[in-house]
Amino acid sequence: MAPPFRHSHFDGKQVVVHDRSETLHEIFAYNLYPGPSAKKGVFSVLLDIGEQEGWITAHASSVRVTTPYDNETVVMHEGASGGGKSEMCQDLRREDDGRILLGTNVVTDEPYLITLSETSDLSPVTDDMTLCHRDIQDGSGRLVVADAEDGWFVRVDGMKTYGEDPHFERAVIHPDTPLVFFNIDGVPDATVLPWEHTLDSNGKPCPNPRVVIPRRMIEDVIDEPQPVDVRTFGVRMPACTRDNPTYGVMGMTHFVPPAIAWLWRLIAPRGDKNPSIGEAADAVKTLEHGGMVSEGVGSYWPFATGTQVAAANLLLQQIVASDRTRYVLTPNQHIGAYKVGFSGEWLTREWLARKGGGRMRADQLAPARCALFGYAPTDVSLDGQPVRRTLLRPETQSQVGIEAYDAGCAILTGFFKAEPAQVPER
Repeated sequence: MAPPFRHSHFDGKQVVVHDRSETLHEIFAYNLYPGPSAKKGVFSVLLDIGEQEGWITAHASSVRVTTPYDNETVVMHEGASGGGKSEMCQDLRREDDGRILLGTNVVTDEPYLITLSETSDLSPVTDDMTLCHRDIQDGSGRLVVADAEDGWFVRVDGMKTYGEDPHFERAVIHPDTPLVFFNIDGVPDATVLPWEHTLDSNGKPCPNPRVVIPRRMIEDVIDEPQPVDVRTFGVRMPACTRDNPTYGVMGMTHFVPPAIAWLWRLIAPRGDKNPSIGEAADAVKTLEHGGMVSEGVGSYWPFATGTQVAAANLLLQQIVASDRTRYVLTPNQHIGAYKVGFSGEWLTREWLARKGGGRMRADQLAPARCALFGYAPTDVSLDGQPVRRTLLRPETQSQVGIEAYDAGCAILTGFFKAEPAQVPER
């Protein structure tokens, strides 16, 4: 790992060079942040072996959700960086009075809070590198996953203050073994606090602070392979209003058929204000498509070494073989004119588990106005409390409306049409 050589050899661009022979796979990382480079280098090796043997290491987290009624659902969450993978294994955040802030209207500044007396228990399975090895598949029609990591490389840029994730904070503040911290403002012989991030040269907190922690130190972590009931896909969405139409028009929860689920995994849009975009080599494409940049096939393409066609076919074979696994889209950051952070993702997880893994009748779904979103539920209720329809169908929000929604859909559709045409020959 040698970040300075990106200036002397690669015009300042972040580059990872792979040198593979029949007996050796060497990785040379010239990235700004050495930690992620090392981890993604290992991911590259797994992807290379998987392509040769016919299996995938997915860029995903997964968690077993146990409802207050002891029903269990395993959710696997995929998406580009910033898409909510780590957050899928986190408890939802509550206000001081115990209520949950689902969102705040960016136009009126009106908060939307709901009450949820009891939430499900979470048992993490994987954090970022999810092994879908052929030898653990059980023929049940559900994808079976296991952890590819012995230590988790946890991004903590979302942690700002004490008490946001008590279990994780306790693990890293009082560890039973030395941990590795990247871009955390630590002082020798003092306690390291995960929300105190180092400052970059521009004076702003580093967007990529990390902690390497053994998975055995994660509370309630599961060691055995788990069959996946629901595969969710997360996308960072900007605010969308009548005055500023954007592609941020995805509702809180969308069910998609396998074919559209595959398409989302081929495009894997990074979305709004992605913390990992960094240097804008895709500046022109970004402007053309409302700020979107693709992370590539499987959302693991930045660290893949094979061909995009081979990776796309492996994903397709995986989806065809897992006909009992359901596919759901869920946005984060914004839903139309509401700033939601990751609350929509957390509540979708809670609702899917209480619905028995997202089992839906045909009359409980309606086609989304944007075809890429598949179907929207006609109703979402938790503890007898319905979620506003405007969060399920953003076109019904008074600050959005049909015209702005359709403009956002056109941006998204144009991006999905343009991306496959740019696949290089390799």
